[in-house]
Amino acid sequence: MIIMVHNEHNKPKRSSALLLIVLGAVLFMVGPTQYQESPELGILALVSGFILGGIGFYLKYVKGKIKR
Repeated sequence: MIIMVHNEHNKPKRSSALLLIVLGAVLFMVGPTQYQESPELGILALVSGFILGGIGFYLKYVKGKIKR
């Protein structure tokens, strides 16, 4: 069994940001095609996918750079 002594190795991985990016991308691509008969829902899915992906990108890449 290997025990890592550095704090950097013991931090939990934050996969929720990556999940938000993937969910946002899927919603961004699939949402408008699923709601072709209702343009309002298609636009809402497009915008929500963009927002979710943006939040995930911020949490994954930008927030870590600001702290350093």
